Amino acid sequence: MDRTRVLSRQFFDRDPMTVARELLGKLLFHEHCDQLLVGRIVETEAYLAAEDSASHAYRGQTPRNTAMFGPPGHAYVYAMHRYHCLNVVTEGEGIPSAVLLRAVEPLQGIEVMSARRGTARYVNLTSGPGKLCQAFAIDRSLNQWELTQGRRLWLAEPLSATEIDRAVTPRIGVTSAQDLPLRFCHAASACLSRRL
Repeated sequence: MDRTRVLSRQFFDRDPMTVARELLGKLLFHEHCDQLLVGRIVETEAYLAAEDSASHAYRGQTPRNTAMFGPPGHAYVYAMHRYHCLNVVTEGEGIPSAVLLRAVEPLQGIEVMSARRGTARYVNLTSGPGKLCQAFAIDRSLNQWELTQGRRLWLAEPLSATEIDRAVTPRIGVTSAQDLPLRFCHAASACLSRRL
């Protein structure tokens, strides 16, 4: 497999709004149990380092959110109810900002994802952060994983660009700072966690 298009640390070493917007159309890869799972990112949410009461780092560093304070390009995986959520850490070390991957379009390993999710409905496989992690077998064992290595779990540029109809909305599923326009979507995708 060609791993030359893996996203670099420099890609993530920017403000989370820019990273969230530019992650649309990029590819998520996970090598798990001799299977390669691939999806195209179609929905993200930015979480800011300052003045963002919905951020896990809003009240400072804790054992749970330590990854957010680490180097850009690392994973921050946390448990929510019975699911996990995958974030990518952005900006410089010590600046706790991140981008939540909310949805992808499955491209490879769809049968495996279906078995994990217990559904054959393509649009329901990875249309939400918990569904995505369940389908891709992403859990806390990948917390703080360096995503720029091109192995196990990584993000990359697609071999050919896909036209992305970008849309911005307020975040969803948060109990504070709901009005901030920090959710970025590929508006034409059928795999969004919530249609526009």
